[in-house]
Amino acid sequence: MIIKILGTWCAKCKLLQKTVEDAVKKLNIDCEIIKVDDMDEILEYDIMATPGLVIDEQVVFVGNVPEEKVMMELLTQYATTKSCGGWSCDNDDDDCCGHCSCH
Repeated sequence: MIIKILGTWCAKCKLLQKTVEDAVKKLNIDCEIIKVDDMDEILEYDIMATPGLVIDEQVVFVGNVPEEKVMMELLTQYATTKSCGGWSCDNDDDDCCGHCSCH
């Protein structure tokens, strides 16, 4: 899993980084956390506010910092599902998006 924190490193951006790092540590998730502060790169995600949180190239939060509990639930979901073109699949045929290789 690749987690990107998009921001200018204001107080909210730093809080998002701490929230992500704390949740990753508590959940013992294997991931890479990347800080992105280049405005051109941030704008590629089509966001108009920071901080932004991107998980496996999907923008999941913009302009705010979720509570740690919400962050842990989100990271758990991403750690246990495959990402496939903006859709999620947990390998359960009833819930499969049909855009992945789980079949």
